[in-house]
Amino acid sequence: MPTCRFLLAATSLVAAACAGNHPPPTAPAGHGEHAAGHGAHHGPHGAEHGHAAGHGEHGEHGGHGGHDQAAHPGHGGGREHAGRDVAAHDADRMADHGAHGGGGMHHRFEDAERWARVFDDPARDAWQRPDEVVALCELRPGMVVADVGAGTGYFVGRLSAAVGARGQVIATDLEADMVRYLGERGQREGWRNVRAVQVAAGETGLRAASVDRVLVVDVWHHLGDRVAYARQLAAALRPQGAVIVVDFTLDATRGPPPAHRLAPEVIVGELAAAGLDARVVKESLPDQYVIVARRR
Repeated sequence: MPTCRFLLAATSLVAAACAGNHPPPTAPAGHGEHAAGHGAHHGPHGAEHGHAAGHGEHGEHGGHGGHDQAAHPGHGGGREHAGRDVAAHDADRMADHGAHGGGGMHHRFEDAERWARVFDDPARDAWQRPDEVVALCELRPGMVVADVGAGTGYFVGRLSAAVGARGQVIATDLEADMVRYLGERGQREGWRNVRAVQVAAGETGLRAASVDRVLVVDVWHHLGDRVAYARQLAAALRPQGAVIVVDFTLDATRGPPPAHRLAPEVIVGELAAAGLDARVVKESLPDQYVIVARRR
């Protein structure tokens, strides 16, 4: 088990501040360093241990949640200071998700309600363009889609609607309180086809050949062994399945520091090393690119 600290949507997950001069809001109380996997009292959970959001059942962690928002950004607000907080959340989340040692900003994101005001800020839509991202996933009713680093659920509702009642959304996150929050949000918003899952650092929580699509937003650059993680995602895909990666361009006006950004061709190469056919697709996001990687 890696020793790096949390917050991998998730993300709905980014290590740096977005452009702007406003300092980020004070982190919720209790956001100290903690061991990857959240300590012995938060045992790691794979997808098979998730709960269906909206069904009111509470397990060991008191709810069902999504993953950090990967990142994943995984899933953050659109204001300048909100962008910083999203970045910090994603940095820590992905440090654990990627299982690399050290580096990044170390926070816990236990106060999901407070972070939801940042991650789900409607102003984020202007630069994240979630409807366009979901359209690029080419989802159909009945599909199973994983939102890696789902955080407070910025993408989850859209994914849920796209796959319909016969489909399923697996929303993964490292942080127990995000998992709780997503479960409660699922109840409020009627996400009957959403299963929120707490995952261990460096693990996808996805069984082999279990999903049609994997969405990874704003988290890839914080993974440790990215090729190893990509291999896990590739193994989780069903035939004709695809991984969709959204991350920041080298010249983006928000996102991580330049030294932590990845050129799209780097990610394409990493996905190819995992046995996937990857390409950059056309989009209109102002600060990000989108890569779609399919099973060969």
